[in-house]
Amino acid sequence: MVGNVIERIGNAERKYVEEMLASDFSNSRNPGMLGRFEKAFAEKIGVKYAIAHVNGTATLHSALFAAGVRAGDEVITTPLTMSSPALSILQADAVPVFADVVEDTLQIDPASIERSITPHTKAIMPIALYGLSPDMDAIMALAKKHNLVVIEDAAETFLSKYKGRMVGSIGHLSSFSLQATKHITAGEGGVVCTDSPEMADRVRKFSVLGYSTVSATVGKITKDDIQNPDFERHVQLGYNYRMPEICAAIALGQLEHAEELVQRRIDAANLFIEAIGECAWLLPQVTPGDCVNSYWALAVRLVHPTLAWADFRKKFMELGGDGVYAAWKLSYQEPMFREATRNFAGKEKILEATHEGGIPVYPDGLCPVAERVQKQVLAFKTNYWDWSRAEKQADILKHTIQYFS
Repeated sequence: MVGNVIERIGNAERKYVEEMLASDFSNSRNPGMLGRFEKAFAEKIGVKYAIAHVNGTATLHSALFAAGVRAGDEVITTPLTMSSPALSILQADAVPVFADVVEDTLQIDPASIERSITPHTKAIMPIALYGLSPDMDAIMALAKKHNLVVIEDAAETFLSKYKGRMVGSIGHLSSFSLQATKHITAGEGGVVCTDSPEMADRVRKFSVLGYSTVSATVGKITKDDIQNPDFERHVQLGYNYRMPEICAAIALGQLEHAEELVQRRIDAANLFIEAIGECAWLLPQVTPGDCVNSYWALAVRLVHPTLAWADFRKKFMELGGDGVYAAWKLSYQEPMFREATRNFAGKEKILEATHEGGIPVYPDGLCPVAERVQKQVLAFKTNYWDWSRAEKQADILKHTIQYFS
């Protein structure tokens, strides 16, 4: 039986925030929220190390560094997602290379990945789009064959599974987002996961200003370090990407009822799928039988021969429906990638100097399946904490389908 109303922010989050506030943010009385959250997150995903960050784009930047991606290297990803993956690759002075997607699952296509591999390829960054895992066995096999590092972008998933394994525990590194719309949130935040102590050390140093004494399991320098006039702090370039302790307090509380929060999204998605029923022109994202989809959103393709995307959305909203989201503009079709000057904020000079092909060019037709499905996707919300609202929205969806049938 689906409960009527659940609390997105519960007693645990409030308790841990109060603990943090009671400490006055004093280092000597700090309740250690960051370390507690990282340990609990790693256990939840089933990995050895979890390193918390300020957001889920900083995580990708840190993971790319830990993977050994440097200026001029190529990283293969999907264009059918929010552009943070491509932007993080440019942040790392590397070249985004876009592989096409599989039409029914909307996930990156391993065959297209293989066609995109060159001698300059260093890593693959698959995205678990809308809560569903890509075909990780095929991707990991390609990575092994070509000696590449796999960075799973799990920003839109939490507690999803691929063949019994937790999404985010399969690649060499993974990146999660705790932004406000995600399955669990700290308001903002992100986490890098890995089983590699070497990679975890690199992530930590890169995300904490290159400090010499931080490591996979040590997130801060000590008072003894700070008070030593001979302490040599910075052993490499690093960024201030560490998650604030108060965000870690909220995230720690979220973990304590994460299963409930995720299940509500799954239940809402299934309710919408039931409402769609046998409609031949609305095609929900296909979830293979050996996967568990955590449905950050329910992606549905509109394939009606005459009905326009905007007209469907307009009628749905006229009948009382919440807004329906489009898929993101493909990353390489955004203005910064399309314009002849490639407005990469100075990164184009680095690519020109380090990449054998110079500044990359991304023509239309590069990923034909992604270009087609991007125009079809209707993404329905699943974060209905009040179940009666989900039921109402599903009923409105039924009436919208009936109107056009």
